[in-house]
Amino acid sequence: MSTKAFATRSADSPLSPFSLNRRDPLPTDVVIDILYCGVCHSDLHQVRNEWGNTVYPCVPGHEILGRVAKVGSAVKKFKEGDLAAVGCMVDSCRTCPSCRAGFEQYCDVGGTIFTYNSPDEHLGSITYGGYSENVVVDEAFVLKISDKVKDLAATAPLLCAGITTYSPLRHWKVGPGQKVGVVGLGGLGHMGVKLAHAFGAHVVLFTTSPEKAEDAKRFGAAEVVVSKDPDAMAAQARSFDFILDCVSAQHDINAYLQLLKLDGTLTLVGAPEHPLPVAAFNLILPRRNFAGSAIGGIPETQEMLDFCADRGITCDVELIEIQDVESAYDRLLKGDVRYRFVIDMASLKGSA
Repeated sequence: MSTKAFATRSADSPLSPFSLNRRDPLPTDVVIDILYCGVCHSDLHQVRNEWGNTVYPCVPGHEILGRVAKVGSAVKKFKEGDLAAVGCMVDSCRTCPSCRAGFEQYCDVGGTIFTYNSPDEHLGSITYGGYSENVVVDEAFVLKISDKVKDLAATAPLLCAGITTYSPLRHWKVGPGQKVGVVGLGGLGHMGVKLAHAFGAHVVLFTTSPEKAEDAKRFGAAEVVVSKDPDAMAAQARSFDFILDCVSAQHDINAYLQLLKLDGTLTLVGAPEHPLPVAAFNLILPRRNFAGSAIGGIPETQEMLDFCADRGITCDVELIEIQDVESAYDRLLKGDVRYRFVIDMASLKGSA
C-alpha cells in the first residue's frame, strides 16, 4: 500500500516528501497508523551516512507510537483501535540462542531486522521507518502501550531512549546503595538519570553545560559535576559503581574510567562517529570494566514500557512538525533540545 513519508536521497540532501510501499498485512501482521515518532541521534547518523552503511532513499524513525488500524487473521495480542508501539527492530531470526533468550538485538546469525535501513525480505528492498503515515510489523515485534499512559508524545522516545538506558541499568543491577554516574544530559542521558533514580541509586550527572544542573536535579540527580572542571572530576575519583555514558560525540572516555572503583563498570550507549582511545592502565589498575549495550530485546522493552507507565515516567519532549525536521537535526547537533524532539505525524498529511 502506498504510504506518505519523509526521506533523504543522499548523505547531503535534506529530508523531503517521499512515497513508499508497505506490504499488505500477513496473517501475523499489525498495521499501525503512526501518531508520534521520536527523533533519535541515530537518525541523524544514519541519514548522513556517518556509519558508512546507509542505503538510500532512507526513511528514518524508530521511536514509533500509534494506533492499530488493522490486524492479520492470526494476530492474538492486538485489535483495531489499540495503542501500540514499535522500537528499533521489526524482526530477527527468532531461533538462535540470543533470540530465544529475548535478546533479539544481539541475534547470533546477524538476523536482526532494524526498523529502517535493513533488508526487507517481503518487498525485496529495505525497511523504512517511522517518519511515515503507517508501519506494518509482525505482532512479535509490536509493543503494548498501557491505558495508564496519558502523554503519548512523551512516551514515544521510550522506544529507543528509554530502553537503551533501561537495559544496561537492569543488566548491571543498578539499585539502592550504589553510586551511578550518567554522562551527558541529552535524549539518552535525561532518561538515564530518571531511570537510575527510579531504581534507587545515588545519581551523579556529568555535563559540559552548567545550565542543565537544575533540570538534572529535577530528573533525580543528587549531584551535578561540570566535566570541564578538573578539580570537580578529581573529587569523584574511584567512587562509582557504575557509569552510563550517553554521549554520541567525541570525548575523553579515560576521564570517566578513572572515576570507577574496583570492579566498577562503564557502559557505553552513545555511538560516536570515531573510535574512542582507551588507556590500558585505566582498566588494569584498579580492575575495571568497559562495556557496551544496545537497546533491549522485545520482552525487556515491554517490561520497560510497563515500568514507566506504572511510575508516570516519560521523556521531556519538544513536539515538532515533520516539515521542521531538518531544523531539528541542526539543533540536535548543537545540543539545543530539551530533551527529545518528537514529530507529530498529523503534520505529514499536509505534505505534497
